[in-house]
Amino acid sequence: MVPTDLRYTKDHEWVRVAGDVATIGITKFAADQLGDIVFVELPGVGMALEQFATFGVVESVKAVSDLFAPVSGTVTETNDALASQPELVNSDPYGAGWMLKVRIADPAQVDTLLDAAGYDALIAEG
Repeated sequence: MVPTDLRYTKDHEWVRVAGDVATIGITKFAADQLGDIVFVELPGVGMALEQFATFGVVESVKAVSDLFAPVSGTVTETNDALASQPELVNSDPYGAGWMLKVRIADPAQVDTLLDAAGYDALIAEG
């Protein structure tokens, strides 16, 4: 089930917008494909992100995968719990497994992302 209140990238990141802040994580589909996540590397607070550029790495028992920013902006907060509990990304990818919060540089970028129906279609294509 893909939450309808989020926007998505083709690289399986999600974004939840509240005002000018975007909370970012990876989708349940991505977490399931990766398998058990054992390490998450995130940028520091204050780092600038560019839309669709790499912002970190997630490591699972199966693979190491880059993370891509859904929007440009400045990191305002990271989920420190992931340092000791990276499995939160698997167990609650849209809640406790969030990765970072970003002050959005260009709100129009959100409109370029997939909605839930578009993301559903993407993962259905395989």
